[in-house]
Formats: sequence, structure tokens, C-alpha cells
Amino acid sequence: MRNLFVTVVLLLTSIIIVSCAPGKDEARNAATRTIAIVEFLQESNSFSRVPTDEAMFRSTSLLRGADIIPFSKKEKLELGGCIAAIEKLGGGEFEIAPILKARSMSGGPLEHALYERLKNEIIQGLKKMDRLDGIYLSLHGAMGVMGMRDPEGDILAAIRDRVSSTVPIGVTFDLHANLTRKRMEAATFVIGYRTNPHRDHYDVGYSAGEILMKTIRGEVKPVMAWRKMKLLKGGGINVDFLSPMRPIFKAMRKMEKDPRVLTVSDFPVHIWLDDPELGWSTVAVTDKDPGLAEKLAEEIADRNWEVRDAPHPLGSMPGEAIAIARSKNIARKFGTVVFCDASDAVGTGTPGENTWILKSLVEEAPDLISYVPLRDSEAAAFAHSKELNKSVTVTVGGKLDPLYNRPFSFTGVLIHKSEGRLGKAVILRDRGVHLIITEHPDSTPRPSYFTDLGLSLWKADIVVVKNLFPFRFFYLFYNRKTVNVMTPGLSNVDVFALDYRSIPRPIYPLDKIASWR
Repeated sequence: MRNLFVTVVLLLTSIIIVSCAPGKDEARNAATRTIAIVEFLQESNSFSRVPTDEAMFRSTSLLRGADIIPFSKKEKLELGGCIAAIEKLGGGEFEIAPILKARSMSGGPLEHALYERLKNEIIQGLKKMDRLDGIYLSLHGAMGVMGMRDPEGDILAAIRDRVSSTVPIGVTFDLHANLTRKRMEAATFVIGYRTNPHRDHYDVGYSAGEILMKTIRGEVKPVMAWRKMKLLKGGGINVDFLSPMRPIFKAMRKMEKDPRVLTVSDFPVHIWLDDPELGWSTVAVTDKDPGLAEKLAEEIADRNWEVRDAPHPLGSMPGEAIAIARSKNIARKFGTVVFCDASDAVGTGTPGENTWILKSLVEEAPDLISYVPLRDSEAAAFAHSKELNKSVTVTVGGKLDPLYNRPFSFTGVLIHKSEGRLGKAVILRDRGVHLIITEHPDSTPRPSYFTDLGLSLWKADIVVVKNLFPFRFFYLFYNRKTVNVMTPGLSNVDVFALDYRSIPRPIYPLDKIASWR
């Protein structure tokens, strides 16, 4: 009887304790920590006279609040990776507070008013938060703004001024970011892409989310060291899986196997950014080990300096490129020859209105079937208003880039017109030359640019693309030969040919110096 009484008492006590205890969801909510996520990403070409406006952001992504998370999960870029890390590794402990997702294709510097408006949205979003335990920012690192310098440093400084010094700020940058002192002083840690052509956006965001959560929990204490190099060299030598950079990225992966090392990054800078702090940078982030961070950042910089004289990929003038295409007659029966318009690579921020290749094809290769994309809103609208299968004459080019480009008169039969993502789009055909004119620019990284317009890559002898690297993956199925075509233009890979006004001097290779320091 006594045992029964004790059992009943214990049972009733347990029921009372359970009923008084907070529920699972309640306990979880009480412990929830908040991470704000922001994306403000654009790559600028300082030499372009065409400003980036809000429409260019809307054409890629310009979202606020709750709309950001489902879009980012589907997009699977940096924000998507960070969200995945928080949801998978956070154990329900973290709440995601999305503020702004603003991502634009490359172009000229941002309109100043647009920059200030989006920056203010970020700051106001942080002000409205009742609790803030960490911040993740997806930035490019080569954004320009009309009338100011170092906008990303300005953003990070404004955020740091708004939040406590104890709130960790994790930042991801493009491989071609130009790091500045202002940015590095405001950030808790930074991580850069490890691939070029870029294909690790998601992985970088995931790593940032993981490190940020560990930092908030007190499991790690990031310590960051960086080196700024008097080195200015790009345009093809920084492909991650090719020499000379492949051994360097391999060494960086080996460094990260040390449990004391959180992440290391190398930033062989966007060379088309005219900035007083322009130059390659290296970063090492360790867990509570400043000496090791300094050592690794220094080692990566030394390795970069050792390959400073690596030659750029060979390029050809338009006439030479056409001769190469003609010599590949047999190969062309099984695919096409791709002309990389290296000096008007829209992916680097150029306007996309190069007429040099078009002129050469009309004059020297009208018998070859060629596809030539060109951005010209005025000519696109004019031709779009005409009747199909009629002859149309337009003057294209030389409007947005009068420094390097020249107007060209083209007469062809209007064989296609449409309106969509690229605005008004038309195709004019003069013998074998197919001129594609669109209202908006496009870097044409994928064959779908042409196939969506009804053009078959199997029928083309020559296809012109407007970017430097990503197309090399996406065109593998069709591509039988790639030719880097060199002309006057805003994305010239030769730093000696660019009109720098603000960069630091001395800097290699513009100046003969013995050290990167």
C-alpha cells in the first residue's frame, strides 16, 4: 500500500512539473537568436559611361523581406547557401531576418541616389529589429557608385556604426573583390569565391553561415589578417583549375585542413575598377590565432607574386580570328567556333555595343554564318517597328562607348522580332551575318541566348559571346574552337591600355617594382 502511495505521488508530481514547464516550441522561441541577411551585389566597370539603374537590379533580383528566402532557396547562390546552413546546422536555434536582396548584372557605376536609397533600406531594416545576434552580407567587392568611392566600405561602416561591436558581421565577396581597409575594419570575417569561372557561390554562402553561427555560439572566435598587394594583373590568368593559379588554390585548400584555420581567400581583383586602393588581396581567418592568420595571408601573397609574370591567354584581331574559323572547316561541321569578345565583355560591366567584330564579319566573311549580339536600344526600337522580311538599315554602336567604339551602318532583312527579358529584340540578316540587336545588354553566357531567339548553334560557323569565362562551360556541347578576339574596348585585359586616373602607384606591372609590399 505504501509503495502504491509513493508511486501515485511521484506520478502527480511529474504531471505538475510537465504542465508547468514551457512547451518545446516556447523553449525554442525563448532561445532563438536572430541573423539578418542582406545582399547588395553589383560589379562595376569604372570606364563605362552607362550608369547602373534600378531597372538593372529588377531584371536580376530586387526583393525585400519575406520574399527573399523562397527566391534565394531556388536561386542557390550565396544567400541560398547561408539559409541552407542555418536551417541544417542551426538546430532551430536561429531565426533568419531577411532585409534586402539587390543583385544586378555588371555595368557602369551605380546611380548615386539609387545607392543611397538601398543603403538606407538596409540600415532602417536593422533599426527595426528587436534582437540581432549576427549579420550576413553578400557583396561583390567591385561595386562602384557615381560621385563616391568604396561604397561597400561605406555600407559596412554604416552597419558597424549601427550595431554593437560584439555583433559578428560575416561577408562573402566575389573572387575579384577589391578589399579596402574600411571594409576589413568593419567585418568580423570575409570569405571569397574559390573558383573562376565562378561556380561556388552557394558553397561560399554556406561556409559563411556556418562560421557565423559558430561565432554567435562562442564556439569559435574569428581572427582575420590580410595583405594588400601592389599587383594589378587579370584577364585570364586567374582561372582556378589552370596554371598559374591552380597550385595556389590547392595550397589554400591544404591550409584549411588545419582545424585552427576557418577560411583563407585570394582576391586577384577586378582590373576595370579605377580606385585608390586597387590591387590584389589575400585574407586568412583563424580561430583565436592571430600569428597563424598573419603567416597564411603572407604566404598566399608571396605565392601570388611568384606568378606575376604569367602571360595572358593569346588573343587575335578580328581578321585573324576569321582566318582561324575558316581553317576549322571540318570541325565546324560538328559544332561552331566561338569568338570571345574580350574587349566588350558585358560580364565585366561594358555596354555591349562593340561594332569591330561585326564590321570585320560583314567585310571579310559574309559567306560564313555568324551570330553577333549587340546592345542598342535606339536601333532595336526602330527595327522592331518595321515589317518582318523587309530590308532595314540601322546605325549601331558608338553611342554608349564613344571612346573606343565606332558607329556602323548595317542593312539586313528583318527575320525576327520579339519582346521579353532583353526588351525589344530583333535579328537582321545580311547574307550569312546575323546581327542580334537588343534593348538591354546581356553577357550571353549560355547558348539559350541564341536558341531562345530561334537560332541554331549547329548551323553557325561563328558565334560571338560577350563574356570572358562562364561560357566556356556552357558551350562545351557546341564549341569546337574558342578564339579570344581583341579589339579596342572597355574590358581590355591589357592594363597598359586602360585609362587609369586614381590607382595607387607604383604598382606592378605598370611600374617595375621588386616586391608586392
